[in-house]
Amino acid sequence: MPKLLFIYNPNSGKGNIRKEISLILEKLSLKGYQITVFPTARSGDADEMAKNEGHKFDLLVCAGGDGTFNEVARGLMESRKLGNKIPVIGYIPVGTVNDFATSLDIPKDVSDAVDVIIYGMYKEVDIGSFHVGDQGELYSYFTYVAAFGAFTEVSYETSQDVKNVIGKAAYFLEGVKSLQKIRPYHLRITYDDYVIEDDFIFGMVANSKSVGGFKGITGPEVYLDDGEFDAIFVKTPKSPLDLQNIINSFILMDMKTDNICHFHSGNIKIDADEGLQWTLDGEAGGLHQNVQIKNHKQALTVKVR
Repeated sequence: MPKLLFIYNPNSGKGNIRKEISLILEKLSLKGYQITVFPTARSGDADEMAKNEGHKFDLLVCAGGDGTFNEVARGLMESRKLGNKIPVIGYIPVGTVNDFATSLDIPKDVSDAVDVIIYGMYKEVDIGSFHVGDQGELYSYFTYVAAFGAFTEVSYETSQDVKNVIGKAAYFLEGVKSLQKIRPYHLRITYDDYVIEDDFIFGMVANSKSVGGFKGITGPEVYLDDGEFDAIFVKTPKSPLDLQNIINSFILMDMKTDNICHFHSGNIKIDADEGLQWTLDGEAGGLHQNVQIKNHKQALTVKVR
């Protein structure tokens, strides 16, 4: 009998997941799984459970939002470093944003998501690691985005209804109320055999087709299993026209502009003149001056439609 570990966040999606537990467990048990259930009580619980117990199971089902999935992924990556067997992941997205599920085309309907876990295909996905300091010490892992700068808070403060009506433009228009409020950062960006040095207001290293609930914001060609990130760095606009060009570039998904550096790489080093406040998968990622971001190609396996 295959063993299944079910980790869920009771508070995800305003607690609506509690009403679906019986349905989830019934459908999974009918397929012959021996199920162990673990509800999280605080931040870090899913991380520790996945790290310490995940290797004992054939399938790890995670029910929650992007934060819960991030914790599970972090725990499994730590377990992998110890040489443990890594289970396949099933994801039931019941959070507010669910960017990673959107990228994987995992349905938000709970019953449909369980069907994907039971009958879906296996997909290997890349995972990012975030290293800090001169020695490149591992700080954390992320599943779909590491970002800093002008627009990082907006994506999680703007309601989904507004995003649906206004679209991608809201991500930038809401983030820049006036040109004077934009804070530039002088960066030296190193990737592959290239070095870029300039002033930037925003940076995003992503492995996702959706960020902050905005679909397609990372570009038309994003693959979650190719060993490369989609990197976007927005230079400091020197005039309102520059700012308008930046907004137009994102709306039209045409990054061929002098105001934006857009490239793909699996290893990116960012050195700033001062500390940058980072977000990792929408959560606080700390204040860091020197950062290296690495792609772990096809590190985890997820059930998808």
